[in-house]
Amino acid sequence: MEDALYDIEAIRRFAGIDLQTDAVPDEATILHFRHLLEKHKLTEKLFEQSRRYLIDKGLMVREGTIVDATLLNAPSATKNKENARDKKMKQTKKFSNK
Repeated sequence: MEDALYDIEAIRRFAGIDLQTDAVPDEATILHFRHLLEKHKLTEKLFEQSRRYLIDKGLMVREGTIVDATLLNAPSATKNKENARDKKMKQTKKFSNK
């Protein structure tokens, strides 16, 4: 979560954090806060209140997953040990917006 707050503007806006004026909570602080919410059984109450608010605004809440499609540097070779094309290997190219 700490990394997401630094990397993703939408999450910073949701949390009300401005990198120029606010400190981003570290991993330990976020975990401590989560444990406090769980200890006092507040997660369900917060979710239900948020769900009702969004329904009143005509929006729908569903469970989902965030997928990070990070591209990593890797060798350009797509051949396996037998020097044949590995069907599982694919290449991608980063295009510039020039």
